[in-house]
Amino acid sequence: MTHAILFVCLGNICRSPTAEAIFRVQAKGRGLEIDSAGTSGWHDGNPSDPRASAEAARRGIDMSYIRSRKVVAEDFERFDLIVAMDAQNMRDLKAVQPADSNARLVKLLDYAPELGISDVPDPYYEDNFPEVLDMIELACGQLLESL
Repeated sequence: MTHAILFVCLGNICRSPTAEAIFRVQAKGRGLEIDSAGTSGWHDGNPSDPRASAEAARRGIDMSYIRSRKVVAEDFERFDLIVAMDAQNMRDLKAVQPADSNARLVKLLDYAPELGISDVPDPYYEDNFPEVLDMIELACGQLLESL
């Protein structure tokens, strides 16, 4: 049974903190531990991208409490399910996952096959935050249903 879920993207300022915040709202009262991290430490300690926070706020979702951090080895013990935003994040996670880890690695959009894409696009570069949040909301809802 899944008790702890970690969402992961590259910098932990756009996609993964958005997924964390959305999933916290969707899973409220389910007793799950939910967090996010990045495969890089470029933004450690920083808040989410203001564009992501603004789009989430338009939807009634608060991201102000989230601070960027890098994935650490202990995450593979602490979390049952680690959810990558794209194929590169998945490759990076597999490269650092300890051999004795029981954490299951998946990609978020595996839970939304109807979208017809496998990777959540990085809105940091594309500036397509509304579209990306729609994808994340849909996939997180279906991930929650699968638990």
